[in-house]
Amino acid sequence: MLSRRARLVLAGGATVALLAPPAWMCARSFAPPTYSVMGMGRVDFGGGPALGGHLGHTDDRWVGPARRPGDVSVADLTGPRDVRPDVSTTLVARKGPVTLATGEKVDGYSLNGSSPGPPIRARQGDVVQVRLVNANIAEGTTLHWHGVDVPNAEDGVAGVTQNAVPAGRSHVYRFVAEDAGTYWYHSHQISSEQVRDGLWGTLVVEPRGRSTYATDVVAPVHSYGGLRTVAGRTGEYRVPARPGTTARVRVIDTDNGPLRLWAGGGYRVLAVDGRDVHRPTPVHGKSVVVGAGGRVDLEVAVPASGDAVRVELGGGSAVVVGPAGSSVRRTPEPSQRLDLLSYGSPAKDDLRTAKPDRVFDYRVGRRPGFINGKPGMYWSINGRLFPDVPMYVVAEGDIVRMKIHNGSGEAHPMHLHGHHALVLSRNGVPASGSEWWVDSLNVQNGESYEVAFRADNPGLWMDHCHNLPHVNEGLMAHLMYAGVYGPYRIGDAAGSHNKPE
Repeated sequence: MLSRRARLVLAGGATVALLAPPAWMCARSFAPPTYSVMGMGRVDFGGGPALGGHLGHTDDRWVGPARRPGDVSVADLTGPRDVRPDVSTTLVARKGPVTLATGEKVDGYSLNGSSPGPPIRARQGDVVQVRLVNANIAEGTTLHWHGVDVPNAEDGVAGVTQNAVPAGRSHVYRFVAEDAGTYWYHSHQISSEQVRDGLWGTLVVEPRGRSTYATDVVAPVHSYGGLRTVAGRTGEYRVPARPGTTARVRVIDTDNGPLRLWAGGGYRVLAVDGRDVHRPTPVHGKSVVVGAGGRVDLEVAVPASGDAVRVELGGGSAVVVGPAGSSVRRTPEPSQRLDLLSYGSPAKDDLRTAKPDRVFDYRVGRRPGFINGKPGMYWSINGRLFPDVPMYVVAEGDIVRMKIHNGSGEAHPMHLHGHHALVLSRNGVPASGSEWWVDSLNVQNGESYEVAFRADNPGLWMDHCHNLPHVNEGLMAHLMYAGVYGPYRIGDAAGSHNKPE
């Protein structure tokens, strides 16, 4: 029979054995006060050759690989600096009360005194310059050009592509508006709060030549607490238009969840995430889903009778296009959804059949664990929690395929910075319609997508869920190019926020 001392020793040993793994996991989950994203996570070469100098971990996993001779700094991957801009504006970011266009007052953030911030319009090929001034935001701020494949130094991610702009200072962004389309801009510093509370605006790049639409409507949807707005207005957003004309309605989902669009008189989907649909056909009796961060451009016809056309945005919101004083009834949401996997007609693109140089998995799940020492149920990537998230490594010129699977129980709008990806299949069913290019792909629970992209924009890029609170809970990875060095650090004296986002 064991003595009392022996029993105590055995009980103590069992307790240590039971508590040691959680204690170790808790300790490993803490991020240091400052770190480089180049050193965090697990390097993944996607089955391609390992790329020297990017082996991921040193003795201190947060330091990252050392800069090698010949490496290009993210700071040097800028837009043009020696030419006169075609579009130039200054945006002053401020924290404090904001009055919406329809008179409601909200607490939050503004750009030039309003939210959304001033709309920016450019023409394809224009050099765009935006000077961001931080008037009083103590935590710092930035601007990210959502969906615009800008050079890496212009991407606006604090601690990754620039330092956060501190209060009383400014930062200049410059890029060429190479691709026509519908985009938006928003803060990427404490984004789950700053975007939600007003630091965002719209960007439209018009194609070269004249528009074929008499009316061009930009309709961003955003919720300020319980106030749902379209273009900063509660209720209906009314836009004048002549009878018998067509209108382009650019819908932008700036919230954290998806929205559904439909029009009683039918519509065509002209573009998704800033990329044209090839040979779009009329749609009747179906809604189309826009994921968080995504954009869909619709074509609608204004009746010759003098009535208006109504684009329903769900939740009682709508864009009403027609002559002043015209009316139109609401239409109930259709029971069917438009499937963009088979919409439109194929156009030849070699990316659909090209042999990939690298193939990555991005499996989203949910499991218990610790982030920064706090226990909870967190989003996982490939079975692991932040900071052990993937660092996908590519070489410039690679053809990349990524398999995205969502088994987490919730939808996730996946957003890769700096690139557009071509949807190849969903749940094993090949795409059969127009080339479906995305930068914000809404992946429902249980869905699997395969996408492809060309590694043609060197840098260090975020690849994350655009339900922004999910980023704050660790649902983000990075895409890193060999030969690129990131000089910025999270949580350093420059004020880049010390959180996963």
